Amino acid sequence: QVQLVESGGGLAQAGGSLRLSCAASVRTFNMYAMGWFRQLPGKEREFVAAVSWSGDITRIADSVKGRFTISRENAENTVHLQMNGLKSEDTAVYYCAGARVVVGSIVVINPSEYELWGQGTQVTVSS
Repeated sequence: QVQLVESGGGLAQAGGSLRLSCAASVRTFNMYAMGWFRQLPGKEREFVAAVSWSGDITRIADSVKGRFTISRENAENTVHLQMNGLKSEDTAVYYCAGARVVVGSIVVINPSEYELWGQGTQVTVSS
């Protein structure tokens, strides 16, 4: 019924770039704050980036600030994570998430507040 599907993951060299995309099958995508999280086996899910439903507010984790950028295309029901200057520590499974927002354009960084999750896409950074 409601689905988020990530794509664009893969293998990249250190210093390289990848662009992750998330396609959403939701009718009211423009009312969802969206985010990206990443996770390694046995580790807690880590916040990476978030964008408000209007796209006017973004928040980037300190660990990736200056290297990653989040954006969204509401007309296409998609959100993107542009990953530049990749480091080995960026290796993880990356998850797209959506949080229904009814009170305004805000960013959501708490994973417990996200009700929609994608299946994840693997990002591996070598050398």
